[in-house]
Amino acid sequence: MEKRMLPHLRWCFGNSLKLHLTLWIICSSCCLPYLVEAQSRIPPETVQLWASEFGGELNSIVTKYSGSLLLQKKYKDVEPFIRIEEVDGVELVMQFGEKMKEMLGRKVEAVKRLVDAAEEADLYHKYDMNFEFDYYNSVLINEIDENGNYVELGNEFILEVNEHFNNLPVNTSLSNIQVPTNVYNKDPNILNGGYWSEALNIVFYENFMQDPTLTWQYFGSSTGFFRLYPGIKWMPDGNGVISFDCRNRGWYIQAATSPKDIVILFDISGSMKGLRLTIAKHTINTILDTLGENDFVNIIAYSDYVHYVEPCFEGTLVQADRDNREHFKLLVDKLNAKGTGVVSKALIEAFIILNKFNETGQGSLCNQAIMLITDGAVEEYEAIFEQYNWPDCKVRVFTYLIGREVTFAEYVKWIACNNKGYYTHISTLADVQENVMEYLHVLSRPMVINHDHDIIWTEAYMDSALFQSAAQSLLLMTTVAMPVFSRKNETRAHGILLGVVGSDVPLKELLKLAPRYKLGVHGYAFLNTNNGYILAHPDLRPLYKDGKKTKPKPNYNSVDLSEVEWEDTDEILRTAMVNGETGTISINVKVPVDEGKRVLFLTNDYFYTHIDETPFSLCIVLTRGHGESLFVGNISVEEGLHDIVQPDLTIANEWIYCVTDIDPAHRKLSQKEAVIHYLSGEDPDLECDEELVQEVLFDAVVTAPIEAYWTAIAMNTSENNEDGIEMAFLGTRAGLMRSSPFVGKEKHSNKKFFTIQDRHSIFTMDHFPLWYRRAAEHPAGLFVYYIAFEEGMGKKNRSKSVTASTAVKVTVSKKMAIAAAVGVQINLSLLRRKFWKATRQCSNIEGRCPISCEDDALNCFLMDNNGFILISKKEEETGTFLGEVDGSVMTQLLNMGLFNEVKLYDYQAMCKEPTNHHSGSQPMLSPFYNVLAALKWFLSNLFIFLVEFNFCGLWNVENLVNAKTIFHFGHKHRKVEAFQPCNTEYPVFVYDYTIKEANGLVECGDCQNKGIAFLN
Repeated sequence: MEKRMLPHLRWCFGNSLKLHLTLWIICSSCCLPYLVEAQSRIPPETVQLWASEFGGELNSIVTKYSGSLLLQKKYKDVEPFIRIEEVDGVELVMQFGEKMKEMLGRKVEAVKRLVDAAEEADLYHKYDMNFEFDYYNSVLINEIDENGNYVELGNEFILEVNEHFNNLPVNTSLSNIQVPTNVYNKDPNILNGGYWSEALNIVFYENFMQDPTLTWQYFGSSTGFFRLYPGIKWMPDGNGVISFDCRNRGWYIQAATSPKDIVILFDISGSMKGLRLTIAKHTINTILDTLGENDFVNIIAYSDYVHYVEPCFEGTLVQADRDNREHFKLLVDKLNAKGTGVVSKALIEAFIILNKFNETGQGSLCNQAIMLITDGAVEEYEAIFEQYNWPDCKVRVFTYLIGREVTFAEYVKWIACNNKGYYTHISTLADVQENVMEYLHVLSRPMVINHDHDIIWTEAYMDSALFQSAAQSLLLMTTVAMPVFSRKNETRAHGILLGVVGSDVPLKELLKLAPRYKLGVHGYAFLNTNNGYILAHPDLRPLYKDGKKTKPKPNYNSVDLSEVEWEDTDEILRTAMVNGETGTISINVKVPVDEGKRVLFLTNDYFYTHIDETPFSLCIVLTRGHGESLFVGNISVEEGLHDIVQPDLTIANEWIYCVTDIDPAHRKLSQKEAVIHYLSGEDPDLECDEELVQEVLFDAVVTAPIEAYWTAIAMNTSENNEDGIEMAFLGTRAGLMRSSPFVGKEKHSNKKFFTIQDRHSIFTMDHFPLWYRRAAEHPAGLFVYYIAFEEGMGKKNRSKSVTASTAVKVTVSKKMAIAAAVGVQINLSLLRRKFWKATRQCSNIEGRCPISCEDDALNCFLMDNNGFILISKKEEETGTFLGEVDGSVMTQLLNMGLFNEVKLYDYQAMCKEPTNHHSGSQPMLSPFYNVLAALKWFLSNLFIFLVEFNFCGLWNVENLVNAKTIFHFGHKHRKVEAFQPCNTEYPVFVYDYTIKEANGLVECGDCQNKGIAFLN
């Protein structure tokens, strides 16, 4: 009679010191009676033996080839000659803030000089309708006709590639002019403005000479032309159109007008059907595009009755940030025209909202306006204006008459003219842009008349529309801008806005003033605006991948501080920084690393202050413990120079050891070359960070012996050398890196490692390397292991190398600091050989091996401490999360407390969402439409369900359901048209190192038996 199998799950733990890997032996079969006997003959002692053998040998290998003991000894030897200093976060943030204030102040002074020059040039220019002037048109320059002659406005314009301007061909001696397609490039306004603005050329050039860190400087004219320095060749889009209009840019609009409260009244009566409704919607969208974070808005639609397009915003105004603007556009697009237009109720509602905001001190506290979009008005509504707006006319009313019919134009015009507004007639879609812009000129008049030259700073943005180059389109910047007014006596009372001047400030230039080496392994600096939006942050991800294309996220410049520093749950930090305060706060944080697949648990101290004369605040973040300690050691230049010139030594090229981007003679120097030139006296004009240079010299001397050590190992051809150790490497707190290959480059499993192609493996402006950060959170001498996850890497092409690293620490007077991290890259084949060899062994108690990991009845996995598989019988499972391979087992590990689930949040995610095509007739196509849709949904989800979990696991429904709710790594999204911004919650799993040994039984069902042995 066949013996019935008792389903159970066995857990056994073995401890291997200095090895952060986890071994699971999973016995899987379906109704195999002999398995019970086999399982009973794998006692914990055997698993402990496997742990000791494999762990001990692996630790011996990585210790030997990395040279970690030698490096630790070398730093130990110099401890008597170094001192460890505690970082004063308050002093540091104030110091950085002052430097940023000075740097931004220089940009403001440059813009002020441009304003003075522009207003002076216009003052002495006499406008001539018949004026002729050949300017450099940025689209036409260097263009030749069929006769070999330069085309009109397209004379020769010398361009040279310039590294300072993102390797674009530019002319640093002259500016040139861009004119959008919808503006005639020889219009008298363009020719007159182009002529007098030539006076800016000398100021552009002198500004750049005085402050070589300046980038783009420009003047945007109210007539539509855009003068840019340095001059460039402007390329039309694929349709030959120049759509860029400087008057639509955020910097122009913010400088040209003060903050404003806007209520848009949208006539959706029956007479607005067809083309009129289309034009009206486009008009509203264009008005919304002229608003920014300092403005407040709402939209009221009216016909027979009044209703807010967003009921949640009833009776109030909302900040005109990008999310709200896009939300309004979607709602407006869904509106249909019907009924009779009753504008009186809409006007009263708008005045009530604006008056309430004015009385309570809410909103922009500046301009207020009503935008009336309609195809006509049947009366003047004088009684309403007498009650709510006259005689002061605190609320301006702008009217937009839609359509070709002008029967009711008189009343519409009267409403605008008697409420300090502006009337415009829009009959076609082509009229919308120019006519909408007129309201900006009206709102700017009080500022122009008073000559209030307010300085504005924009939010972070990437002007990919301005420069069609990959380098520039990926560059985050802010702009400082000021309005330019007419000083002529005859027009002064009219308040003529000539345009806006501005200059771009790349945000990476600001963050260079908070040197990375002063912030510790996990520290960083960030900036935010007085609206709470992130200006610059190492964890800001403004781009996303859509197939092979890299694109800016729709909401990249409206990411709130609370969405990046999401552990600030009470928004104490956010509130303080928005209010421009100076202070400090401590927060326990969970920091995602390795593309969110792992997590670090840190206590961070935040030190923040306001940058005077700007709307920005600065914060530096230091990690409690080693993150607030730096050690200082001195070494002679002669000794350090000898070691730093070695070819296998590199330094972080994104760090600023020496300033190389100002003097053209220095721009081709790498940071290492610049340091060598500076130390050797070859180039005394180089400006270098002496503190950082001294640190890297010290580290070069201390780490020099390891090069000889690695070389000796590589030259040793004895049989003891392991086939599979590909390279050794180290990095120090000063950004110094050394590496030594043990195999030819062509044999490296991960050729991107330690190169710019793998930014996680090198020192960058934002982060220390991943292997350094993870090692820093473990005791010195304990190696941590991981497989690199490359974006877009399929299961068949996953990385075949494992990175192991450990920290090197120094201690002086009971104070500890991280000096370096050292490690090796190991080919997985070596790990596999050692692993299978270790699991063939038996304990002395047993006498013989009844079963091993090579048996068909056993599935053995080697995992890291986050549950990702390093070794499996199926090589394609390497790098896969265990929950994907067997979700029911992972669920049981969680239930027993062996792993902890950590919930993380991503408020910058991009999700693929199905595009819904709404149609009222769709359900009428077939009576079976809903049935077929439901069936399609069921089958697609069933397919995903089966793919995500192994078939044997289906016998255990309870475990399967639990696993399904937790593990989503294998989820396959259906192909959809576009990504959309979304917020996501996702789990990361961390092994609990406090558990050293345990045993347990788990019911697995009649037809599945799983015996699991575990070692750590």
